[in-house]
Amino acid sequence: MPKVSSVTVPYASYLRVYEPLAAFPEPERDHWARYARRPDLPSCQDELRGSLADLVPTPPVPVPVHESGDAFVVEVDGVLCVCPWRTRLRGWQAMEELAGQLPVPVLDAVLPPVLRRQTAADYEQWLARNPDARPWIRTSTWQVPLHWFVLVADEERSHEKGESPALRYRTPMVQARRRVARGLRALRDALDEGPIIEGLVDVGRWLEEFHPRSLVELDYGGLVHAVSADELDEDHSAADVAEGIEALRVGDGEAAGEAYARLVERWRAVRDLQFAN
Repeated sequence: MPKVSSVTVPYASYLRVYEPLAAFPEPERDHWARYARRPDLPSCQDELRGSLADLVPTPPVPVPVHESGDAFVVEVDGVLCVCPWRTRLRGWQAMEELAGQLPVPVLDAVLPPVLRRQTAADYEQWLARNPDARPWIRTSTWQVPLHWFVLVADEERSHEKGESPALRYRTPMVQARRRVARGLRALRDALDEGPIIEGLVDVGRWLEEFHPRSLVELDYGGLVHAVSADELDEDHSAADVAEGIEALRVGDGEAAGEAYARLVERWRAVRDLQFAN
């Protein structure tokens, strides 16, 4: 059963890229250098609360009027790395995806058509001025896409327990890119084109847009509140994905099928909670 939590969550997972300061042009680099010295750096919950607050007014504000100046910050081997929120850009992209996720009557009730049309027009004009824009964060609701696990390894798994549980993987960009390339070779040799291969190609292209000394983070986010502590302990999805890909590489279809079955059963149980009362 899902756990009761006092924190604000949507049940979403995140794939983030933290780039070193050297990757940013001036004056943005100076902004992030000063920002990282703040004593009160915001958390994931702060970002989420801000996003949810925009949906309270009538009509709601699906996309912020101004781009966020906030970011997540980590230090890797003495190098300061930054993951800008880019809340406005991600809001526009989420609006595009929403049309395929909700029935039209529900979508119209949540976000009136006139509001969606204006938001789409604003995005088109902004994109014409910023054709190379890309987010540092990808989001997925009610699941972790299986192809995300190709980027990480089980030994990079970090599971924090207690009142504020968390489950995440962090890996150097060079490792993530190498695993994408190896995974694609194994999958294409054994399977026809499909969602997993297409997803891995897409995320691989996205990773190529960042500095090679970046850090890649796969974060279960709010999904840790959708399953029990025991289920989190037993969740080694990255190991299952790696096992399945290796089995395909050596031609062991039976072992690949078993690994895939474990993954499907685990994540179907999480997705089914979306429709539970």
